[in-house]
Amino acid sequence: MHHFDYKAGRLHCEDVDLGKIADAVGTPLYVYSTATLRRHASVIAAAFADIDCLIAYSVKANGNLAVLATLAAEGCGADVVSGGEMLRALKAGIPARRIVFSGVGKTREEMTLGLEQGIHQFNVESGAELETLSEVASSMGVKAPIAIRVNPDVAAGGHPNISTGKQGDKFGVPWAEAEPLYARAGELTGIEVCGVDVHIGSQIGDLEPMRRAFAKTVELTRRLRASGHNVSRIDFGGGLGIPYEASDAPASPADYAAMVRDVIGDLPVQVILEPGRVIAGNAGVMMTEVLYQKPAPDRTFLIVDAGMNDLMRPALYAAHHDVLPLNAPEKTDRNDTYDIVGPICESTDKFATRRDLPPVKSGDRLAFLSAGAYGAVLSSQYNARPLIPEVLVDGENYAIVRRRPSFDEMTQLEAMPDWLS
Repeated sequence: MHHFDYKAGRLHCEDVDLGKIADAVGTPLYVYSTATLRRHASVIAAAFADIDCLIAYSVKANGNLAVLATLAAEGCGADVVSGGEMLRALKAGIPARRIVFSGVGKTREEMTLGLEQGIHQFNVESGAELETLSEVASSMGVKAPIAIRVNPDVAAGGHPNISTGKQGDKFGVPWAEAEPLYARAGELTGIEVCGVDVHIGSQIGDLEPMRRAFAKTVELTRRLRASGHNVSRIDFGGGLGIPYEASDAPASPADYAAMVRDVIGDLPVQVILEPGRVIAGNAGVMMTEVLYQKPAPDRTFLIVDAGMNDLMRPALYAAHHDVLPLNAPEKTDRNDTYDIVGPICESTDKFATRRDLPPVKSGDRLAFLSAGAYGAVLSSQYNARPLIPEVLVDGENYAIVRRRPSFDEMTQLEAMPDWLS
């Protein structure tokens, strides 16, 4: 569900005309719906209301401070994969005790930050990381609460690049090495074993791969407890899919919760979830303006002012985003077929191929739906293009929550060496 709808022929976010935001802020830009963020967070919380559950929103999906503060007010914790994401979560009001630190490449400085702040848990991804974390914690006179991320060799995800739980992926500890590594963790002075972690991918619509991975993880947890480890938490990661197209029908949070209940049975553990896309994905759109139509022998290009540096998902994953004009199309049976492309000097700077739309002309504005996750966070200043603004809507109000930088701001970290100045 989302809160982007036509009202009086104009596309709105909640009660705000998107065209008015574009007039005031300029295109391209992102717009997020507070109502959608709140609803998605509350639906997940309600589905797991009868379970001891920490909902640790995945900051990598959308780390805007205003988005994080909105979710903090809904009771969400945070799943972070860098020290910067941890600081963002803390600045937005998410307590350290509700922060989980994931990721394969934590530095000593990041480990120190997490220990100083008193975060809930480190999700350890390798034996080398475990040893380093113990050294850092011991030097500080504390113990690091950890879960070891295990790789169950279960493939899932909407694209090979977002499948993380199969053999050969860089994530997690190979299944056969998990129990020996837990035995080693129990010997280290700077480590407190608390849980088990698993995460097999993103944009998963079918719950069956998750069920297989989770069942293996629950059985591992029972064996670890029988071996004397105080495993009181299972982190099931994230990965639930969203409907990018009308034909998509991913599993609901209620179905997901029912599956988790069935898998854990009577095992007394805290469940940790890391939802990201399922909360933020359909809460955002990217708006762009059509610069030119360019006829070609076999197609018509719509050249827009947004580029792949602004929305990378189509270039990275051949991802689909539905496209709507800001002005509702007139009643007509006519559609034209377009390739929608940007101004970046790359052939991969393409948002849609052979897309049927009502007739579009230069100056028209378009909204790319389901752009709230892995949109702005993946953007760059490639081709010396500024990062685009982000706007948050709440009812009939809106605010710019990240402005477009000036050229001087884009270059202020650079300096000329003495021999060139």
